[in-house]
Amino acid sequence: MLPLALEHVEEIADSRDCSLAIFLDYDGTLTPIVSRPDQAVLADSTRAILRRLTAKVPVAVLSGRELGDVRTRVGIDGVFYAGSHGFDIAGPRGLRRQEAQEFLPALDAAEKELREKLTGIAGALVERKRFSIAAHYRNVNESDFPKMERAVSEVAAEHGKLRKIDGKKVYELLPNIDWDKGKAVLWLLERLGLERQNARPIYIGDDRTDEDAFRALEQRGVGILVSEEPRLTAASYSLRDPTEVERFLREFAATLT
Repeated sequence: MLPLALEHVEEIADSRDCSLAIFLDYDGTLTPIVSRPDQAVLADSTRAILRRLTAKVPVAVLSGRELGDVRTRVGIDGVFYAGSHGFDIAGPRGLRRQEAQEFLPALDAAEKELREKLTGIAGALVERKRFSIAAHYRNVNESDFPKMERAVSEVAAEHGKLRKIDGKKVYELLPNIDWDKGKAVLWLLERLGLERQNARPIYIGDDRTDEDAFRALEQRGVGILVSEEPRLTAASYSLRDPTEVERFLREFAATLT
């Protein structure tokens, strides 16, 4: 059982000998998981806390969502954003990085095939982002789950340039290269000048893709898993849900001078 981050806020936020930075997932971390992706709206109270934090430490939001989508939903200019699980990054002062643009034709073809294969499955939702394709099955009848996974696996097998990952009631196809949220976090730390020994990056996330970031920061930062159930993780602390995430961020911001 991981220690609760809310019981260790001052310890996590202790910046006497280091520089802090905060990295956050969006869905399931800043907002609750909802039945349709377009319904995940950031609370005004959470946005206000993020604004306060951004004035004190670097803040980044890394999401599986399209870059423009997550940037619009958070709506804070001083935040660094990474969409499509870190494949599309943008930030203040013109910061920009896009990975795997040469994979766009493969993603276009795979999207078309996947939509055709999933046509007969009620509730299936295909969501195209620039650098990934998400096949949501939260609203699919459980008896159709195997058919859903088979369809995504078949499309992945037909396109060797893509790889399949599993999330919370979603399968995704991404470029099959050595890049993920962990690599994106390390790149951002380098660009922020925080790759040095006395920097403490803090990453808060709930999904399997966030484990890449937890592992990347295991020896140099703090990982906080958002989950109501215990599970195997590389994180150091836990929070139960987005409500606790907001409370943690509020208390964290209050400790910063």
